[in-house]
Amino acid sequence: MQQFNNNEHPHRRYNPLLDEWILVSPHRNKRPWQGQKETLPEDNRPEHDASCYLCPGNVRANGVKNPEYTDCYVFENDFSALLKEEVNYENKNNSLFKLKPERGINKVVCFSPKHNLTLPEMEVSDVEKIVQTWREQYIELGNHEYINYVQIFENKGSVMGCSNPHPHGQIWAQSSLPTQVEKTQKNLQVYYEKNNSSLLKDYLETELKKEDRIVLQNNHYVVIVPFWATWPYETMIISKRHFGNITEMTSEETQSFAEIIKLITVKYDNLFETSFPYSAGIHQTPTDGISHPEWHFHMHFYPPLLRSATVKKFMVGYEMLGEAQRDISPEQSAKFLRDLPNQHYKTKTN
Repeated sequence: MQQFNNNEHPHRRYNPLLDEWILVSPHRNKRPWQGQKETLPEDNRPEHDASCYLCPGNVRANGVKNPEYTDCYVFENDFSALLKEEVNYENKNNSLFKLKPERGINKVVCFSPKHNLTLPEMEVSDVEKIVQTWREQYIELGNHEYINYVQIFENKGSVMGCSNPHPHGQIWAQSSLPTQVEKTQKNLQVYYEKNNSSLLKDYLETELKKEDRIVLQNNHYVVIVPFWATWPYETMIISKRHFGNITEMTSEETQSFAEIIKLITVKYDNLFETSFPYSAGIHQTPTDGISHPEWHFHMHFYPPLLRSATVKKFMVGYEMLGEAQRDISPEQSAKFLRDLPNQHYKTKTN
């Protein structure tokens, strides 16, 4: 009988945040690094695009003209998925047909007035302004009595459903906890009540000793490929100090957070020398007015690229009907990311 090798033999890994399992099949990737450089259309976007509804001074679809903003610009989404108005609803649900009205506020956060930038190409000071904007919006939206969760996120790239390349993210604030957040809170709380400590703090301390899934770190944060990662180059930023939300960051932690966001996104771009697509978002304490010592601030990055700038991982077949599955092991993908330079490939000199 062979001795188990996590880089050779199929196995399942447990995700304690979601109480779910993932199938890992590393034997299907005997040569896990199959990256290749491909000729992609050059990104020749101008600094200002007259046809872009997010650029400064341009008119959006609803007839509102954007101001001549110079850093971050926030506005309510013109095509919100949630509405603020309360509706009268008579609950006649049974156990098989549950329905409840949902209120909320959707906002767009333009990261920069420059149409041709992305986070990894910005200065750290500019990314820090984005973090400060996120903090302001978390406070403002969370102060609404009916808002119980503020989800800050970014979809980068058309493959992730982003319809406009102008650098921007979104904030969806709503009256209920979204499903993934509710699952996470439940499992964080169970662990905290049992151990009187943060699940992610204990997890991070163990990972820092092992080191094989650490991508990079600074004084206040660690970027890690989670033990239970689903996407090929999925990462998570975890704060070294146990705190629950973005308002609890010190000024030094705010700057460090901006630095590490820039660094991991630079590494993503460097992996296949392309503007790397992803969905990313912050998970933090609800805004329900209740103490949540179980929460530990963290940010997820879910990128779809698998082996090159055009080869993507799809969630189909077994993943949709059974459970999540990956081929390259988290340890291998962490090493690939860790070994990449911290300087953006576009700035390299020949």
